[in-house]
Amino acid sequence: MLVAVVSDIHANLAALETVLGALDEAAPDELWCLGDVVGYGPRPNECCEIVRERADICLAGNHDLAVRGTIDLAEFSGDAAEAARWTQGVLTEDARAFLDGLEPAAERAGVALYHGSARDPVWEYVLSDEAAAATLAVSPSPTVLVGHSHAALQVRWAGDTLTGGLAGDGEEVSLSDRVLLNPGSAGQPRDGDPRAAFLLLDLDRRVATFRRVEYDVERTQAEMRAARLPEALAERLTLGE
Repeated sequence: MLVAVVSDIHANLAALETVLGALDEAAPDELWCLGDVVGYGPRPNECCEIVRERADICLAGNHDLAVRGTIDLAEFSGDAAEAARWTQGVLTEDARAFLDGLEPAAERAGVALYHGSARDPVWEYVLSDEAAAATLAVSPSPTVLVGHSHAALQVRWAGDTLTGGLAGDGEEVSLSDRVLLNPGSAGQPRDGDPRAAFLLLDLDRRVATFRRVEYDVERTQAEMRAARLPEALAERLTLGE
């Protein structure tokens, strides 16, 4: 089975459409989303509709939970809170109903899925050896997918050795041993590469492939400015930071 994995779309419709266009060529059997469909970006309703129609499973991210009211906006600061408040004001009933049905952790096809981590599916960023080792130790499955950090990552735990780090475009990772993968962010990358990120998971060959695609960043920035979203959120899309 070939699975496409996306995460942290953040209401960036231009990025999502470009990723889905690339996936049409790969023709995956399933599409999994690791959460944060909304937040930060200007097109939450359209992204919710597409993910609801296309994804076989979708997790709830912390921004999704905040927008639907499960997390108090006081937990967010500055631009994130302002964008979440704006999203609440424009969200349709259908989009809200979709977000209301999501959970931050799941298991599918023998793979463990978390928005954040196994220890804390909502809030923990897996950006350190300690956090990666803890999630790999706690997870009931040897293959673990996480989102939330907006960075494409691959970490392997074999015996007592933990190896890995940032994953580049086209990098392949064997799914032997215990492996943690983050596809990176489709809609707001923060690993220094502004291109939209996604992951292809070949569960038959036991290989994962990281992918990046260029999208129309200026289109998304124009939509954010038209919506009067914080300028810093628009500017960071250019650098992927």
